[in-house]
Amino acid sequence: MKILILEDEVPAYKKLLNYLNDFFEIEVQHDWARSIKDGRTMLLQNSYDFILSDIQLLDGISFDLFDEINLEAPIIFCSAHDEYLFKAFNTNGIAYILKPYTKLDFNKAIEKYKALFQKGDYNNLDTKIITELKSALKEEETNYKKRFVIKKSTGIQLLNVNEITLIEASGDFCIATDANGKRHTISQNLSSIFKQLNPNKFFKINRSEIISIDYIENIENHFKNRLLLTVTGCKEKPMTSTATTSEFRKWLES
Repeated sequence: MKILILEDEVPAYKKLLNYLNDFFEIEVQHDWARSIKDGRTMLLQNSYDFILSDIQLLDGISFDLFDEINLEAPIIFCSAHDEYLFKAFNTNGIAYILKPYTKLDFNKAIEKYKALFQKGDYNNLDTKIITELKSALKEEETNYKKRFVIKKSTGIQLLNVNEITLIEASGDFCIATDANGKRHTISQNLSSIFKQLNPNKFFKINRSEIISIDYIENIENHFKNRLLLTVTGCKEKPMTSTATTSEFRKWLES
């Protein structure tokens, strides 16, 4: 069995790979692409039993790739986008799991494909469905920030929003931590930044900190109804406030 994973975020990729290996009880042969460009190369050079695909990749949305290449392999979408965007897929037997998904969610999707599909039996994605979903996604994401311009002593750098794990207030500025633990100064206050971010991805856990759901590694109960979070790249553990804990729990399950 050979599988293609299309996922731009490293923690999400590692999670999928761990779930795959646990499900099949062997180390699964797979390819991994973070971009449309790399995914195109792999699809043109290889055949796959099925594909695990996020929607937003580093250089565009995966639908652009599926629109370009005729696929024989079934696809399981793994995305943080709301369920309504995927209703059109149900009639075509295409599974999806919504981030933050559990191991049980993942296993159910794989079981569905084991039951319904054999290689070569899969019909290509309906181009009309792809067009409709691309349109809906672009409309949904129009107002969300994709990257920040960071001024450093060596010049100007770009920080992609999907690489940010934590944002902390620091006076009139903010400090953004990336998955590698590097810290970047953003010349905006926390409230201004939060308004520009996708609320499905980012949550303001207290007055001075915003976290990304894709980089939460562990959650611990703390005193006074607060939660202590282990976040990728962060040495210190950020904490929810008493006032935000309840909404944060709901957000995690939404």
